[in-house]
Amino acid sequence: MEKVLVVFGPTASGKSSVAIELAKLLNGEVISADSMQIYRGMNIGTAKVTTAEMQGIPHHLLNVVDANQKFSVADFKKVAVEAISDILSRGKQPIICGGTGLYIDALIKNISFEEEPEESELRKYLFAEHKTKGSAWMHSRLVELDPNSAAAIHENNTKRVIRALEVTIQSGIPFSLQKERAISNPPEFDFRMFGLAHEREVLYERINRRVDVMFQQGLVEEAKQFMNSHPAATSTQAIGYKELATYFSGAHTLDEATEKIKMETRRYAKRQITWMKRYSDAVWINCMNLSAAEIAAQIIKAF
Repeated sequence: MEKVLVVFGPTASGKSSVAIELAKLLNGEVISADSMQIYRGMNIGTAKVTTAEMQGIPHHLLNVVDANQKFSVADFKKVAVEAISDILSRGKQPIICGGTGLYIDALIKNISFEEEPEESELRKYLFAEHKTKGSAWMHSRLVELDPNSAAAIHENNTKRVIRALEVTIQSGIPFSLQKERAISNPPEFDFRMFGLAHEREVLYERINRRVDVMFQQGLVEEAKQFMNSHPAATSTQAIGYKELATYFSGAHTLDEATEKIKMETRRYAKRQITWMKRYSDAVWINCMNLSAAEIAAQIIKAF
């Protein structure tokens, strides 16, 4: 079975830089496993790697669809497996890089997906409930009914929160457990998992600095243009864009929106860490005071 390297970690842990260093050393190509970086036009706010930062390393599954297009976990798995097979066929090393737990699980657990059924009455009710009670309240319901799904799905990802609630309520079985039971085949590849670990305070400081850099790079202008072009897209609920919408509407000052983005990103990172601790076969790299190149060297030694 051919080896596929997986570099994962919470947001702002330095995954992209490490993946690029690994690709340079292993004659590899990078496959993104980020549910927001698949969308075109969301560059600064999703910390999407730039052409210059890629250093000539091919990247896959970035800018795959427009914001108004549907792109499911099943779609990701299909395209990612195709990319892995293509990279291997050319004698190069595939490197999965990302922090979206459901995307990573779809690959390493070889989850089989059924087509999503037509909209149910329950789903319509849940969407109506979301309009009156908001994302945080809906997510708190998911925390009560299926904490594992809640850890993997951000509260602003309304469609996935509601889908998880719908399946859980209808069946009486947690959505996350049903996904586990949907596994019908062993993994298609030999996935080698490497997680990037930082002290919590250090990670939070990295998050705060990255948000500041995003604003310097033009996040406000990007978010305004993106929302004007895609006012009804679910992706506008992504961290950074949703909070700036309150600034555009006059509900918050720019400073308030900035602090809200930092807080929500820190909360998201905490949920990611909770989810990723489930990867019992993963090798965790202590990134304290290490450069991306040094972290890559440690991973290659273990790989």
